[in-house]
Amino acid sequence: MSSHIQHHHDEVHDCTELLRSALKDNGITLPSLGIDLPGFAGSYAVPLVALGNCNTTTARKLAEALRKAATR
Repeated sequence: MSSHIQHHHDEVHDCTELLRSALKDNGITLPSLGIDLPGFAGSYAVPLVALGNCNTTTARKLAEALRKAATR
């Protein structure tokens, strides 16, 4: 794996875990949070964090946490 690809690979994993941890700190779990594997395809690919789906209760908790953070 080239160093450029390895950097993106490490970065997307790190970002995903940072987000998972921050969400957990706010009592939020996105069960399908992960890495969008097709984002690694192609020569100009930029890996993406896949937020996935969640139920309405989780969506409301996420919205509430973001609103609280925005007012700080």
